[in-house]
Amino acid sequence: MAAPKKGRRPAGAQGRPGRTLVLFLIAMVALAGGMFASGHKTPRLGIDLAGGTSITLKAKAEPGQEKAINKANMDTAVSIMNRRVNGLGVSEAEVQTQGDRNIIVNIPKGTNSEQARQQVGTTAKLYFRPVLTVAAGTPTKPAPSTKPSPSASKGADKNGDKNKPSSTPSANPSSKSTPQGRALTDGLKADGKPSPRTTPPGTPKPGTTPPTPSASDAAAVAKLQKDFEALDCSTKESRAKAAFGSKAGDTIAACDQKGEAKYILGPAEIEGTDVKKAKAVIDQQRGMWIVQMDFTGKGSKKFQSITGKLSKQQSPQNQFAIALDNQVVSAPSVSQTLSGSAEISGSFNQRSATDLANVLSYGALPLSFEEQSVTTVTAALGADQLHAGLIAGAIGLALVIIYLVLYYRGLALVALLSLVVSAILTYVIMALLGPAIGFALNLPAVCGAIVAIGITADSFIVYFERIRDEIREGRTLRPAVERAWPRARRTIMVSDFVSFLAAAVLFIVTVGKVQGFAFTLGLTTLLDIVVVFLFTKPVMTLLARKKFFASGHPWSGLDPQRLGAKPPLRRSRRTSSAPTDPKEA
Repeated sequence: MAAPKKGRRPAGAQGRPGRTLVLFLIAMVALAGGMFASGHKTPRLGIDLAGGTSITLKAKAEPGQEKAINKANMDTAVSIMNRRVNGLGVSEAEVQTQGDRNIIVNIPKGTNSEQARQQVGTTAKLYFRPVLTVAAGTPTKPAPSTKPSPSASKGADKNGDKNKPSSTPSANPSSKSTPQGRALTDGLKADGKPSPRTTPPGTPKPGTTPPTPSASDAAAVAKLQKDFEALDCSTKESRAKAAFGSKAGDTIAACDQKGEAKYILGPAEIEGTDVKKAKAVIDQQRGMWIVQMDFTGKGSKKFQSITGKLSKQQSPQNQFAIALDNQVVSAPSVSQTLSGSAEISGSFNQRSATDLANVLSYGALPLSFEEQSVTTVTAALGADQLHAGLIAGAIGLALVIIYLVLYYRGLALVALLSLVVSAILTYVIMALLGPAIGFALNLPAVCGAIVAIGITADSFIVYFERIRDEIREGRTLRPAVERAWPRARRTIMVSDFVSFLAAAVLFIVTVGKVQGFAFTLGLTTLLDIVVVFLFTKPVMTLLARKKFFASGHPWSGLDPQRLGAKPPLRRSRRTSSAPTDPKEA
């Protein structure tokens, strides 16, 4: 029975520390190579370190609804805007109220500020409107014989079909279309190309007598037709002015967001508040990005009603437009009746699908806002604070190194190498997370990284002290290293779990800069576990085989005499090939 015990490793022994260490270093090199290959060699900086853009928005109440500007609606607007611009919550854009009717949005440098301004600036109501006519986005010349339809009116008749158009403009097809306008799933279908109407709007069926329009209705139709023909969607100014001030029940002329097409849209059938949720996903079978949306109970009934009507129409009257700020975001067509959920697909990429999902999810704010000011924020104050903080951190780190060298001597080299490895990993991952998820490094995030240095150093100290305790018991270094690891490992895991849990809770319940602190603290805590398990432990196993450490050199930090080792265990004699002391096995 002695032979099997002889080859048995101590608990926690690591058979091939060299291979573990090599694999870990290869992974580090691969991450660093990815950082250089991506071209993002430095972490993105927050607005307090790199400057950025500050936008001030003022809440504007609709006529007769002045009481709508209240704390509850302002908080809801802040929450929606924050989700629009922050995405995962770590890009360090700040959205907060100022006073009782202003919202301040701070966007760090390096973020697409124009896109962010559109995200927070598109604050009007989101509507689903039936498409009556579509044409190219440039002004069109009226046909010589074009006349207003006898049955058209500015709004839909209360007892009639709201999908019937209210004017008879020419519909020159456009060879271009917005990517969002192409869709095909779950009955939502669009080819993305405006097509000419073969039947003028309001044309009565054969054998019927058209009603005689009133003078006011005819004048409204004529004005809408004239406005549509003259509408030029090629500039942002003209797109913003199109249908400005119109209401949900109006028939309007509107542009798409790129200015490639213009539409006549009927009265709104569904509001943005009827959308329960929307998300961008990739369809694995077709290998394309799609947008999935679900409606509320009330919205499902409306959606079923409008898709039932549109599915019986011919293009383009089988389309419905998703209009935000009276600009068409998407205009899919319908081929069958739908109810509570649907998909929109086509020539989406990840960004366009995500943008559309954001519009559908967060487009309908409880208030409308107007942009009061846009200013550039300098990073001078934050840079000075960072400079002072880095000096203080360097002084503190130098004192820690001096203490480690004086107390642990040779073991201090292991601690310093582990700290350097941890710092490299943290830097590389932060640099990669900038373009990946919009992570921005701000002053609180820097504080989180500095705090994590203490957490990492504490892990090394726990392990070193466990080894020294084993040596005090009279064991040699190699078994001491392996026997100390299981107990040290449990302590390190519990300590890091508590730190990570605190960081996770802080990240969930806070926003803005405090979230940056929590994210950095959680990230560095996870990296501490990786470094201790895959670097510090293998290095100690290898050093235990070196004479300088194994012999207990006075400068190794593991001198049995200085540690007060117990002589009886150190001088125990072996009477056979099997160890006499089971602890030495």
